[in-house]
Amino acid sequence: MEEAVETRPGLANRAKFIVGGVLIIAAVIYLVISSTSASAQYFFTVEELKQRGDTAIGMNIRISGAVIGDSISYDAESLILRFTVANVPGDNKEIEAQGGLAKVLHEAVIDPNRARLEVIYNGAPPDLLRDEAQAIMTGQLGADGIFYVQDQELLLKCPTKYEEAVPEQAGEGG
Repeated sequence: MEEAVETRPGLANRAKFIVGGVLIIAAVIYLVISSTSASAQYFFTVEELKQRGDTAIGMNIRISGAVIGDSISYDAESLILRFTVANVPGDNKEIEAQGGLAKVLHEAVIDPNRARLEVIYNGAPPDLLRDEAQAIMTGQLGADGIFYVQDQELLLKCPTKYEEAVPEQAGEGG
C-alpha cells in the first residue's frame, strides 16, 4: 500500500509538470506568431498597390518607385517632404531585360501613363533625393491615397551610379 500512496503524488507532480510545460510552449508559440504577423511587411510596386485599392490602407508596406523630380517639395518649418513616385518593375530580371535600372527609372519618370503615387515623408530631405532616383520606402497607405513613410524608412539609389552603364546596357539589348 505504501507504494501506491507514493506513486500517486509522483503522478500528480508529473502531470503538473507536463501541463506547465505545455502552457509555456503554447505561450511561446503564441508570442512568436503574434509578433510575426504584427511586423509582417508586404512589398508592392506602385501599380500593384493602386490595384489593391482600399484593401491596402493601413497595411505595413514596402514600395519602390522612380522619383519624379518636378514633384519634390519641402517645407522646412514642418519638415514635411512631398514627392511623387512612378511605377517601376519589382523584378530585377525584368529591369535588366528593359535595359538596366537607369533606363527603367528614366522611362518611368517620362511616361505619363505610369501608375503614380504621392508620398509624404517627415524629416529632412535625403541628399540623394532627385529626379529619376529609385526610392524604396516603408510605410502605410492612407485613406487619402497618399503613402506615408514611417520611421525614416526612405532609401534612395542614386541614378548617377548607373548612368555610365546605360549606353552599354542599351547596346547589349539591341
